[in-house]
Amino acid sequence: MRNWSSKYRLWLDSLKFENSASRITFQEYLHAIDEIESRIKRLETEIHAQAVASVHAPVIQALQTLRGVAEVTATTLVAEIGQFSRFDNPRQLMAFAGLTPSEYSSGGSRHRGGITKTGNAHVRRVVIEASWSYRYPPALKAALRRRQEGKDPEVQLIAWNAQDRLHRKYMRLLFKGKPTPVVATAVARELLGFVWAIACKVEENNMRMTA
Repeated sequence: MRNWSSKYRLWLDSLKFENSASRITFQEYLHAIDEIESRIKRLETEIHAQAVASVHAPVIQALQTLRGVAEVTATTLVAEIGQFSRFDNPRQLMAFAGLTPSEYSSGGSRHRGGITKTGNAHVRRVVIEASWSYRYPPALKAALRRRQEGKDPEVQLIAWNAQDRLHRKYMRLLFKGKPTPVVATAVARELLGFVWAIACKVEENNMRMTA
């Protein structure tokens, strides 16, 4: 029985406690979980409204053509970044997210270390989470196909190129013996480049339409 499934909740409701203190404590715990779930549903409803009807909706919808970037992730990126075209190039966006390698000098040479982690932690977290999906070979499965329906063909092409390139990068780094968290972070950094390309294209099209 899977935790927090319908059957699991029915099982929880069937539990009996002889001790009144245990019974009340247990009910309080369940009530707290119900409140949290209700709060999450309210937030998800508002996120969906922003994703389909706000001024940022075109960018949010376009970003969802990327594998691993569904509604919550796309909305988070737009909420945290705002206007993507304010970055002159994708490397600036990578630095904003703290995903660029740190550097230090020793004598006449330069050495690269881990990522700086000095940028926006929310952006960094969601793109690293999304990057794990690129360990799978490129494919257009049902959920992703639905998100891509009706989208600009050029945006869809960028998303497909992202699948191909990032999967090959993931496997190449894995083959070299890199730890999987390092691989995922490297893929996330490059994924932000594709995010930037799609968002800037949509922003440019919107500006042209409203000019």
